[in-house]
Amino acid sequence: MKKIVIGISVVGTLLVAFLLFSAPSEDNSNKPEMVNSLQDAHGLAVDRKNSSKVYIATHTGLLVMNNDGEFQRVGTALDDYMGFSAHPSDPNTFYSSGHPSRGGNIGFQKSTDGGRTWQKVSNGVAGPVDFHAMTVSQADQNTIYGWYRGQLQRSSDEGKNWQVAPSNIANVIVLATSPTANNTVYAGTVNGLQLSHNQGNTWSGLNLGGVVTALAVDPTSEQELVAYSDGQGLVLSKDSGSTWKKLSSYSGGMVMHLAYDVQNPTNMYLINQNLEIHKTTDGGETWKKVR
Repeated sequence: MKKIVIGISVVGTLLVAFLLFSAPSEDNSNKPEMVNSLQDAHGLAVDRKNSSKVYIATHTGLLVMNNDGEFQRVGTALDDYMGFSAHPSDPNTFYSSGHPSRGGNIGFQKSTDGGRTWQKVSNGVAGPVDFHAMTVSQADQNTIYGWYRGQLQRSSDEGKNWQVAPSNIANVIVLATSPTANNTVYAGTVNGLQLSHNQGNTWSGLNLGGVVTALAVDPTSEQELVAYSDGQGLVLSKDSGSTWKKLSSYSGGMVMHLAYDVQNPTNMYLINQNLEIHKTTDGGETWKKVR
C-alpha cells in the first residue's frame, strides 16, 4: 500500500512539472519597447486626437510619451528622423526625412499608421534629401516645406514633387505655417524670425532677432506665435509677431522644439537642449517640467 501511495505521489509531481513546462510562455514579441530616457530630439508633435500622447522624433526612431510619463518606441525602425512633421488633422499620418540606420539619406517619407511603418514618397530636389527643418502647412496638407543644403524646397502635392523656392533666406533652423493662409510660412534663422506670404519666394524680418531655434503657431489663430530666441528667451506674440512678451516662468535651457495641443490650444509642450520636456496649460504663462 505504501508503494502505491509513493507511486501516485511521484506521478502527480511529474504531471505538475509537465504542465508547468508545457504551458505556453507569454509572447512579448508584439509588446512595445519601453525607453527610459531621451538621447536626443529632432521633432515634437502632440497627437491630433489624443492629447495624452506626445510624439518625439529622435536619432534612433520615433517615440511616444504617454500621459506625461513613460516613453514608448513606435514601430521597430531605428532611423534618424532629422525632419519630422505631423499631418494637420489626421492623427495617423506623419512625415519624416533624415538618415536610415544603415547610412545615407532617407529622402521624404510618409507614415499612415501612426509612425509604425514608413513608405518613401520621393527623393526631393538633388536628393535623396535630408531635411533638417520641415513642416506641413496647417492650412493645406498638400503643401510641405523642407530645408536642405542651404535651399528651401516646397511641394504642392504632399511631397511627390518638389521645387526650390527662389528665396533670399539663409541659415534656416525651424519652419512653421499659418493655420489659415496657405501661402504664409515662417522661418526661424540664425538672423532672427522671417515671414513669407508667397510660399517662400520672398521674405521679410519680424520683430524678433537673435538665433531663433524653436517656433510654433497657434492652430486656431495665426495672431499667436511662440518662439525661442537666444537673445530674448521664450517669448509669446499675440499680434502676428509685431510685439513679443517674455514668458519668464520658463527658466530652462535653450528650447529646440515647441508643439501646440490641437485639441487644447492653451496647452503646449517644449523640449530643450537638456532634453527636458516642459508643459504649459495656460497659454505659456506658467511652465512645468514633466520629464
